[in-house]
Amino acid sequence: MEPQRQNLKTTLPLCLGRYHISEEYGFLLPNPLKELPEYYQPWMEIANKLPYLIESHQLRACVNKQMPLLSCHLLEGHRQLRLAHLVLSAVTMGYVWQEREKQPAEVLPRSLAIPMVEVSKILGLPPILAHSDLVLTNWTKKDPKGPLEISNLETIVSLPGGESLRGFVLVTVLVEKAAVPGIKALAQAISAILQSNEDTLLKALQRLRLSIQDITRTLGQMHDYVDPDIFYAVIRIFLSGWSDNPAMPKGLMYEGVSTEPLKCSGGSAAQSTVLHAFDEFLGVCHSEESADFLCRMRDYMPPSHKAFIEEIHSAPSLRDHILDRGQACCLEAYNLCLEALVELRSYHIIIVTKYLITAAARARSRGASHLPEPSQALENRGTGGSVVLSFLKSVRDQTQKAILPLRD
Repeated sequence: MEPQRQNLKTTLPLCLGRYHISEEYGFLLPNPLKELPEYYQPWMEIANKLPYLIESHQLRACVNKQMPLLSCHLLEGHRQLRLAHLVLSAVTMGYVWQEREKQPAEVLPRSLAIPMVEVSKILGLPPILAHSDLVLTNWTKKDPKGPLEISNLETIVSLPGGESLRGFVLVTVLVEKAAVPGIKALAQAISAILQSNEDTLLKALQRLRLSIQDITRTLGQMHDYVDPDIFYAVIRIFLSGWSDNPAMPKGLMYEGVSTEPLKCSGGSAAQSTVLHAFDEFLGVCHSEESADFLCRMRDYMPPSHKAFIEEIHSAPSLRDHILDRGQACCLEAYNLCLEALVELRSYHIIIVTKYLITAAARARSRGASHLPEPSQALENRGTGGSVVLSFLKSVRDQTQKAILPLRD
């Protein structure tokens, strides 16, 4: 269930820049940095060799013996902080899961834990690898003047999984880019409601629908670039957290930071601001259990992006406007947006079934293999900790229920 809308005045117009949302790149961090200042070279040296160090079982020893405790005070500006968070959180995932779920690290050493938590506090992010790190901050163009397409993109920091890991990250980058016209249309639609401009509202809803459909098409590139068996057996464990994870029931001790273990959820598509924004704008109300999980995932977003969702929530309700005085053409356009969102969520279920459920069954029947033994603790869960298929079906079905009957 969703909380009742508050009668708060939304600033006109809804300015994306105020929430660190790019007109060109949306929630993606524009032009992420690839290098930190020289002082932080010990971090970068480890991050640049991360897949090798993990796969050769050397990362923990490398961090314990060679990673100095560095001050965060020389990090300047938002982009340096975001790269530092990406680097430290990726090293954290490798350190914890180097020996996979059979022997996860219970303590994160102080040389990693202290700067990880310090940078997290400055940014308002959790001390773990989240969607804002792995995707929003982890892309660069090979040719700066070239197009934003997978052949011209590369990740900045990697984890085990080779080309499939690269594909998983970069297809998700393109999904975020496909959402940009929809985010801009959403802001335009809110302004149109405030101005009672039905023509502008109709055009904005049409652009939102096209954007949602483009997201679905873009998501389909997962089939081309990500091997399901590699995702399930190799990649997934390094996106897993230490909350709602039977492999780490007590959480993770951050040495020098806390006397009690901390619990953090792993990466999840639910940490992307895109569908939260669309749900708020379209008035989709989820079940209490799903809404609670989605609400927790907002704490893994950059605070400005979370504030954007809250601003949409406080804005005049599109659904109420459509019901009270909207034109028939706007009602139809509203429903078409919801239908496109249902199709996107149905397609996401197909993807998750292929990469999680079917891949798990294949792993069980495969026996001995060149691939690592996949995580048993998370077999039916997403890396964010949700019981994944029941959650995805619930949010899809609630989106379907939001579709309004057409007027006679």
